[in-house]
Amino acid sequence: MLQNRCDVHTHTLYSRHAYSTVREDVLAAREAGLELLGVTDHFSDMLFPNTDLAHASLRDYQHFINMRVLPRAWEGVRLLHGAEADIRGLDGSLFGQGIEVTEDITGRPVQRVATLYDRVTASCDYVIASVHYKDFAAGATLAQTTEMYLGALAQPKVLVLGHTGRAGIPFDVREVVGEAARRGKLIEINEHSLEVSREGGRTQTSCRSIAEACAEAGCQIAVNTDAHVCCAVGHTPRALAMLEEIGFPQELVATRSADAFLAAMAATGLAVPGL
Repeated sequence: MLQNRCDVHTHTLYSRHAYSTVREDVLAAREAGLELLGVTDHFSDMLFPNTDLAHASLRDYQHFINMRVLPRAWEGVRLLHGAEADIRGLDGSLFGQGIEVTEDITGRPVQRVATLYDRVTASCDYVIASVHYKDFAAGATLAQTTEMYLGALAQPKVLVLGHTGRAGIPFDVREVVGEAARRGKLIEINEHSLEVSREGGRTQTSCRSIAEACAEAGCQIAVNTDAHVCCAVGHTPRALAMLEEIGFPQELVATRSADAFLAAMAATGLAVPGL
């Protein structure tokens, strides 16, 4: 039986359409027998749709800026600080990369100009890159959408491509998975994507095909819940059942243990001091 002892894609109240605190997620992770939890709230204009796309204050993003106050070990669970950033361009660019920060969290002018993305991810251990808005890809060719994911994988802080099976954007799965394997990055198998109600089974078929491609290419995966409420943290029965059915190798499940996931991070240059 496949083991999964980490959940590195979870949300808190900060994501606005999620319903639990960090502590509630930590306690749920402990109860589920997890060794490691990653808090990865949305970094996206779905949170603050009136964000000026040229300039921004850090006031709305203090949650990320101050993540250093979260303990690295809490209730027996190791804790990672992350973000789920929206892919917003066919070049793989992410939300905030074209937005200049002009004010700090107090509203004062910043001393050093940087992008919103750089400011936010400076306090993150890793980034999950996902598509939620797909209008920017309307009419794009398969080559262009493939380049979109390749561009996201090339970003230094991006460790995981999130829920590619349900994004609704076709891409060359083998090419993207092969590049992820080459870079030591992870493809997510997302429990939330495998719910029976999703698109009459099309999403499940897509997720299965992606998992099979990962097994063939030797690409590591992250099995996550994408939990938006604490009672979902750590529970991935659909994902694990699907992986069992296709005979997915345990050694390619980076979330099989805290040590395995941290080793996968370190291999991409994302080592976390103290863990």
